[in-house]
This record gives sequence, structure tokens and C-alpha cells, in this order.
Amino acid sequence: MQVYRGMDIGTAKATPTERQEVPHHLLDLADPDERFTVARFREEADGAIAGIERRGRRALLVGGTGLYLQAVVDRLAVPGEWPDVRDELDVQAAATGTEGLHRRLTALDPTAAARIEPTNRRRVVRALEVTLGSGRPFSSFGPGIDAFPATTFRLAGVWLPRAVLNQRIDARLRAQVDAGFVDEAVALEPRMSPTARQALGYKELVDYAAGATTLDDALATAAGRTREFSRRQRMWFRRDPRITWLGTAGDPLALTPALLGNWAK
Repeated sequence: MQVYRGMDIGTAKATPTERQEVPHHLLDLADPDERFTVARFREEADGAIAGIERRGRRALLVGGTGLYLQAVVDRLAVPGEWPDVRDELDVQAAATGTEGLHRRLTALDPTAAARIEPTNRRRVVRALEVTLGSGRPFSSFGPGIDAFPATTFRLAGVWLPRAVLNQRIDARLRAQVDAGFVDEAVALEPRMSPTARQALGYKELVDYAAGATTLDDALATAAGRTREFSRRQRMWFRRDPRITWLGTAGDPLALTPALLGNWAK
């Protein structure tokens, strides 16, 4: 979500000061009304990594969006696009709901359906678009997200106890609101693409600003969605045997020496 211009507070994007201290890449690549794809992300990441290596440096990839990271690390084959099919599916979704589309995906590609939350409209529509448009199951593209081939990347993960993680989620949301998250969400909402609208917290704060809920209830809902997302992250990454896990119940910054030591090998 940090690829979107203007989505700064809600995505915890690096500040201008932080970007002056350490070069950051793949930020602010698109306007919020654009549909940003995995294929474009991989292309941009490949270019950034090549440029860093040409300068005699090493790239440090940071993030928790599993599919996007794995697309870069494992060179996942990214299927094409069929806009006409997608438009038809969007119409169907409005009539039957996302769960109806998920049932259709289950019949056509049960493997892909099992990997996607039944309420995640964007991913369900994409899987159906590829399955119907290409004539082959969405899950058949590339080595698959369940394959973990040898890689030139060193992979490390930070593991926090769930209670600590939940506390940090709550504290971050409060800090984001204090920093102006509500105003940012309201200003961006009219021009957010379906992809951008998947960002956590924006919908809830727009609802609060519209008077549809209280701030406490909006934050509770956003925190719940974030905790669920973090649970899916843990499930995604713990499958990968190539990851070296570093755990702490305290400040994760304390893991920096171990993380950089692993990275420097």
C-alpha cells in the first residue's frame, strides 16, 4: 500500500527525514485511483534491486505482504489481465456478493479458493479473472506459492508474542490518528481504487468521520482487521523453511544486530 501517493500516515510510510537518512525505494509509485498489480510491483522491484547492485550496494527488502515479496524472491509467473472478464465479475459480485464468487472459484479452482479468504473480493475476482480468461486454473501459474526453491536472498523474520503484537497494533493506530489519519482517509476516499481500498484502517475512519460509528468503535474494528491480517501473515511466512526467525518479547529493534549479522553472511 505504500506504493500509493498520499497514503502516508495510514500505511506508516517512512517520513521524509527517514528517507534522507536511508534511501527507500518503491514508495509513491502510483496515485490512489490506480490499480497496482503484482506484475508491476515485481518489475519495479527488479529495477530498484538492479540499480542498487550496480552501485555496489545490497538491497534490503522489508515488508509483510507475502505474495508481493514472494513474487520478487521466487520469480513467480504473473498471469495476464482480462479486463472484460473482470468487469463481468465485478457486476456479478454486486449481485451475488463476494461469497458467491468464492463458491464459483471453489468449483473451478479449489486449490486457489482454499488460499483466499471468501470475503476478499479483490483476490477472489482476480483468481476468477485469470481462471476464466486464460482457461487454466489460477493456482497453476509459476512454481506456486507453496514451492520454496533455492534463492539468492537471505530471508529473516521477526517473531513477537501475540499479546505484544496486539498491543503494538493498538498503540500504532492511536498514534496514527493523533498524526492526522482521519483527515488523510477522508481526503483520499473519493479517489481510492479497489486495490487501495484494501488498506487497513481507511474505511473505518471514513465511517467515523461520516458519523456512522464512534472513534473507539472504528479503532476497535480496524485493530481487529489488522490482528487478523497479522495472523494470516504469520501463517503465510511460517510455511517457508528458508526463513531464519528472530524472536523477542521486548523491543524488536533490539534484534537489529542479529538481523544484520544474518544479512551480512
